[in-house]
Amino acid sequence: MNNSRLARTAGWLALPCLVAAGLLAWYVTREPASPFGASDSADAALVSRGEYVARLSDCVACHSLPGKAPFAGGLEMATPLGAIHATNITADREHGIGAYSLADFDRAVRQGVAPGGRRLYPAMPYPSYAKLSDDDVRALYAFFMKGVQPAAEANIPSSIPWPLNLRWPIALWNGLFAPTTAYAQKPDQDPLWNRGAYIVQGPGHCGSCHTPRGLAFNEKALDESGAPFLAGALLDGWYAPSLRQDHNTGLGRWSEAEIVQFLKTGRNRHAVVYGSMTEAFNNSTQFMSDDDLGAIARYLKALPGDPRRDGAPWQYQAMAAAPDAPGAHTYATRCASCHGADGKGQAEWMPPLAGATSMLAAENASAINITLNGSQRIVAAGVPDAYRMPAFREQLSDREIAEVLSFTRSAWGNHGGAVQAKAVGELRGHTDPASSSPIILHMR
Repeated sequence: MNNSRLARTAGWLALPCLVAAGLLAWYVTREPASPFGASDSADAALVSRGEYVARLSDCVACHSLPGKAPFAGGLEMATPLGAIHATNITADREHGIGAYSLADFDRAVRQGVAPGGRRLYPAMPYPSYAKLSDDDVRALYAFFMKGVQPAAEANIPSSIPWPLNLRWPIALWNGLFAPTTAYAQKPDQDPLWNRGAYIVQGPGHCGSCHTPRGLAFNEKALDESGAPFLAGALLDGWYAPSLRQDHNTGLGRWSEAEIVQFLKTGRNRHAVVYGSMTEAFNNSTQFMSDDDLGAIARYLKALPGDPRRDGAPWQYQAMAAAPDAPGAHTYATRCASCHGADGKGQAEWMPPLAGATSMLAAENASAINITLNGSQRIVAAGVPDAYRMPAFREQLSDREIAEVLSFTRSAWGNHGGAVQAKAVGELRGHTDPASSSPIILHMR
């Protein structure tokens, strides 16, 4: 009797379990709906528009390599689970996206789902690209199908081991963290603000670097409704600073015109692009229209800072002519000729260290990284910059770098805090010096 009752109970439980398993299997393998049919015609104007959208989205930075065919993939990206490689997104039918319909392309770009229901890793910033408009997706598709030469370059498999390389759990991650609707205009904001919000949140995917992430590696906020949005984050050995109106670690001291200047020329009186931002400038922001840059600046200036997080506003404090603090001599002999004995830099070419975000932020990764490895060359309007930060990893020990950074992060009113030699050694171990050669990626 007991065995019979147990069997009946197990039978009743098996049915809902099978239904749940079937629903889960459907959910993680389904192809989401798309507003597009098969393919649209693509004239020259649409292809040109798509090229501009690709610039806004900085597709070339991940999907191209120097000396290789544009958009043929291959870039290695480290993840906590293993390395993955950017894929071939040319119109090659075997290795690229040549067999994609417009609907297939839309699902991949905005929802992270390749044909057949295969989930893409969210290293592809589809949580941001989800906000792309239908018109921009259509134009982007036209560019990749008609404006980019097909390249028969095979994709490189990831090194993520089984079972961590199973893709179906990404569907559950998407359900929790990835939006599925395009950007909606805010009726209480003007057109310039809305255009800036669209670019920053959508194609520009600024939050991918500048928004802190949660335990599931999700961005903690995807728009201005969340306080963490663009509040600064550590990524790949660099600290992407706040883009909000934080006085010390953000854009609180920058005017709209200075934001535009920085994105257009790679420099202003406050800073020069370096680290990961160099790639964004070289490949994307300098090619944006003045109207779009102005829209970005308008939107960013509208994002409030957080005085509790940012601390008391920085003010310049003059120092003794010859300070005797550890690291002061190294600064005088290695750094002052460019950044000035007073820390104020030289006009817009050599950035100031007095009041620099890297000297005020509690997170010291950027300060260590650029001192160890130097900076890439800025390539503006096709011309490589004559000035770049050199790498000091072969000239200074971990202790010497820690001392000079501790000095600069406490001089001239800076309050970023001391740097430990151990932190320098750890970053030295898994980073490489920046190339002194210009890196130019071609769109066509």
